[in-house]
Amino acid sequence: MTQDRPAARRKAAAHFRTGRKSSDTSGPAEAAAEGSGPDRPAAPGREAANVKHLPGAPDHQDGPGGKDAGKKLRKLRRKVQKAEAAQAALEAQMAGTPAYPVARPAHLKGRHRGLIASFAALVLLPLAAAVFYLFAVAEDQFASTTGFTVRSQESSSANDLLGGLASFAGNSTASDSDILYEFIQSKEMAAAVSKRVDLRAHYSQNWPGDWAFSIWPDATLEELVWFWQRIARISYDSGSGLTEVQVTAFDPQTAQAIAQAIIEESQIRINALNDQARADAMRYAETDLEEAVERLKAAREELTRFRTRTRIVDPEADIQGRMGVMNNLQQQLAEALIEYDLLAGSVAPGDVRLKQAQQQIGVIRERINIERQTFASSNTDTGGVGEDYPTLISEFERLTVDREFAEETYRAALTALEAARDDAARQSRYLATYINPALAEEAEYPRRFVLSALAGLFLLLTWSILVLIYYSIRDRS
Repeated sequence: MTQDRPAARRKAAAHFRTGRKSSDTSGPAEAAAEGSGPDRPAAPGREAANVKHLPGAPDHQDGPGGKDAGKKLRKLRRKVQKAEAAQAALEAQMAGTPAYPVARPAHLKGRHRGLIASFAALVLLPLAAAVFYLFAVAEDQFASTTGFTVRSQESSSANDLLGGLASFAGNSTASDSDILYEFIQSKEMAAAVSKRVDLRAHYSQNWPGDWAFSIWPDATLEELVWFWQRIARISYDSGSGLTEVQVTAFDPQTAQAIAQAIIEESQIRINALNDQARADAMRYAETDLEEAVERLKAAREELTRFRTRTRIVDPEADIQGRMGVMNNLQQQLAEALIEYDLLAGSVAPGDVRLKQAQQQIGVIRERINIERQTFASSNTDTGGVGEDYPTLISEFERLTVDREFAEETYRAALTALEAARDDAARQSRYLATYINPALAEEAEYPRRFVLSALAGLFLLLTWSILVLIYYSIRDRS
């Protein structure tokens, strides 16, 4: 096999030297020359004959163009010799190059057998065990579904009118549905339902045969709460407030009883929230009313002390009376001046009546000055009460505003107390059940085909990761 390619190349060189094509028909003389050996050089006359028959060569060397034809022939011979030398060097180089052996057929190696064994041990055997357990050992489970929401008798608020847009604004307080969602998953709910339905006795009846879907008989409350998350699957939509609970059990009656117990315990918790809310509202309303009463009493006592100290019931009414006196004096002064002017035009300048009229005018003016001084003077000799009227009026107005504000606060607190009592008289929140727990007729769980497919996928992924890790370490070592 190592001599096939060099022999073919020697044969092609012989064809080139003889001037024959690889596909033309050869005569007896050419066959004899070819059979003389691949390494035998051709005779000069033969080469000349071959060159003579090359395209473009003249048929005769005689004549005017014979010399030129001879030169071309010699050049062509030199080129042929160079080509033969190159061909001989190439053949010698190819003869010294070793020929690679043909690859033998593929066959299994140790690592391939190891992969097959690991696939069988890590994928096929565990998958077969899981399928056998699901279809031969696992007990049928029945499901009971219930759905409810928390409703309120109060009028729709702004959040209800906004709908879903209220969720983007954010809400700092949790709704009753959120509280109920957390309560159903809590230890308190598991303990309360366990008192109604013996969860340990029911779910440990198949232990240890069906160990994957059962609980051990001596499970603690914390372990029961962990198992409670598996048998009571809850879904909650925060946008609409709808809550659905699906309970699975080994018989349909127990599943329905557990679902009904969840509804009853949820209703009890909602009622407790109502009672607490009503008690808080009543307590806050009564506290606000007591504070309003105390404030109203203090405002009225301050106003009473002001009236006792100033001996004025109402400074505004008192000042209006004094303004009436001032107006009366002003009117009397105007009348006295008119009478004086009339007398001065009808009697002599030294008449006694003129002196009396002047004396009357002076007395009226003096009284007017005294009355004016009482509005801004603190001198009791002038008829005041020891304090100027602007200060008295300012203090009286402040006390009056405090009393009016205390009265309004008292009225608002009294109204809030009445509203709290009205709310306490009725149940403001209640649990609306839109899906009642039904008695199952056919076992839906465990979903054997789904669990088998998931187990196979998980095992296959695990095995693939381990194989990749093995080959990565093998390539680096």
